[in-house]
Amino acid sequence: MTDAPAALLPVALKAAEIASDLVRTRVPGLLTAKGDRDMASEVDYAVERAVRDYLKERTPDIAILGEEEGITGDTTGELLWAIDPVDGTANFVRNIPLCGFSLGLIQRGRPVVGVIDLPFLGTRYHAAQHTGAYLGDRRIQASMTTDLKDAIVAIGDYAVGEGAEAKNRQRIALTERLAANVQRVRMLGSAAIDLAWVAEGKLDASITLSNKPWDTAAGVVIAREAGAKVTDQDGTDHTFASAATIATTHTLANGIASLIKTIGITH
Repeated sequence: MTDAPAALLPVALKAAEIASDLVRTRVPGLLTAKGDRDMASEVDYAVERAVRDYLKERTPDIAILGEEEGITGDTTGELLWAIDPVDGTANFVRNIPLCGFSLGLIQRGRPVVGVIDLPFLGTRYHAAQHTGAYLGDRRIQASMTTDLKDAIVAIGDYAVGEGAEAKNRQRIALTERLAANVQRVRMLGSAAIDLAWVAEGKLDASITLSNKPWDTAAGVVIAREAGAKVTDQDGTDHTFASAATIATTHTLANGIASLIKTIGITH
């Protein structure tokens, strides 16, 4: 199983089908506050529980990390599922269609299988290590943009909670630097969408100055398999332990890294 992660891709795709059906057919319901301006809907919990149940049945030996209910199962193994039941909950509860389900399989700190389903856009992305990235049945690849001035770059949401003021000063400074150097800056509200659209070539880069495995695991492997470079903020290879998630075309990587470095991001 560990030698052929692609063998578990059908499991991940079925999990995405289960999740998508729930997201499309249920209203958000009551919201649960998780902290400063952070929330989960009833659908977040329903999707995570349904997917957990399915994964436990199909892959009982693999631990599961979910955004809403934490980690369960045997954490001593080298494989871990990472679930974000609704990435972009704030969009979802306002009926903004930029939200989706994300499921990644992580092997020794590195994602090897990923599925991102965007229920309201009718798109499902998937990849397994060494097999390419796909939108449905169509193979996708990162953009061919080579000049920063032609690049469309997505950035992650501004911070909330403890330390948000200092973090947002850095994010605003980065936004300003990007605005002066790239074609357009976008904030879509979903790390999964950012990474999937880098993989598809809709975006030339995405910068998320945080790294929650449930947000990024699936998107990281999809972007990599589409030919993008995915790193931590210091330019090192992105892993489970990374502080940030930076996905770019290879030709833009140095330029994006230089812009980030001038801001002096701290965590």
